[in-house]
Amino acid sequence: MMAYPSTWSRRSVLRGTMGLAACVAAPVWSQPGKSSGAPRALVVAQIVDNTASQLDVSRDFMIGSRAAWKDINAKGGVNGRLIQHLTLEVDGSSASMRAALDSIKKIPNCVALSGTAGDRAASQLVALLQQDQHNIAHVAPWLQNSDLDGDNRTFPIFASRQDQITQALKSLAIMGVPDLGAVYSSAQEHALYHDDVERASSALKIKLTSYKPTGDLALVGKSLTPDTPRILLFIGGTPELVQFTQGIDKQARQRYIVALADVNLQTMMQMGAARNTPVMATQVVPMVNSTLPVVKTYRETLARLFDEPPTPQSLAGYIAARYTSEVLNSVEGIPTRQSTLLAFQQRHTIDVGGFRVSFNAQGRSGSYVTQSMITPDGRLVG
Repeated sequence: MMAYPSTWSRRSVLRGTMGLAACVAAPVWSQPGKSSGAPRALVVAQIVDNTASQLDVSRDFMIGSRAAWKDINAKGGVNGRLIQHLTLEVDGSSASMRAALDSIKKIPNCVALSGTAGDRAASQLVALLQQDQHNIAHVAPWLQNSDLDGDNRTFPIFASRQDQITQALKSLAIMGVPDLGAVYSSAQEHALYHDDVERASSALKIKLTSYKPTGDLALVGKSLTPDTPRILLFIGGTPELVQFTQGIDKQARQRYIVALADVNLQTMMQMGAARNTPVMATQVVPMVNSTLPVVKTYRETLARLFDEPPTPQSLAGYIAARYTSEVLNSVEGIPTRQSTLLAFQQRHTIDVGGFRVSFNAQGRSGSYVTQSMITPDGRLVG
């Protein structure tokens, strides 16, 4: 495994690989006046956020999607047509997202958007699609806030952060935990999720103490007092959590951290997280060592195509692409944007190798939430 000398160096490395991957993903268009006689390929576009706070999730999610599309093409594609997987990077700004969507509009055989990552990019894209009334399916984003559920162009198949927060706090309530601390990695996370955490803790009668971001998460960890709750809910990414655990490790009192699905537990340990602080994380996909058929094919495909370890985030990207292909296969005739959107709007229940996609009244199939824990020797336990 690669060692990371600091909590931010991984993102520097990933930023370079993301750019290369985007170039590799770009479709190769045929020359005018020339024809191979083969059916014209379909394009599925994936928008990924390459900003520092989103890079870890976006890169792994994209790798999982790419592995799935390569495997699907190797087995004949969709409806006898190959899929050109186009990756477009955005920088977190609305202008960047607008430019990405405008470029997609100019590709007539782009039939769907699949696997937008991460949460901020997905929310921006939902808003633009609503504003433009653009009829293209936006499938399986990572993640989409629950307050955007019900949109007739977006089809979320993973549990929102709000669902994860509720599930995590329910687990603590069942265990009889009377109080909880909530630590936010940035002002943005605090603004987005503070109210959700407050609501969920109040409903479950758990006393909540919130810790606003100060910029130095290691310092936040070091400054906790004996009155600080033993169990802390952390809202943020992997490098931020590493910094926080390094600060907590300096304290004598044992504490436990509950994180959400954006945290990669294996990477967290590689980056030097304190091993004396137990960390649990919610997952919106099965364990990567599960015996479910979709997990088995994911692991085999990833090992064959990429020199990458299995992660929940890349498994989610793999499932996103597989679900997209299943619905595309149900379209009669040559899929178009309109016929593809209509197929997704049927919201039929689909079993993706044991991962069940079944939409509720809010138009989301995201009820799957579980938790995993990393042991001091690096093993992942469900």
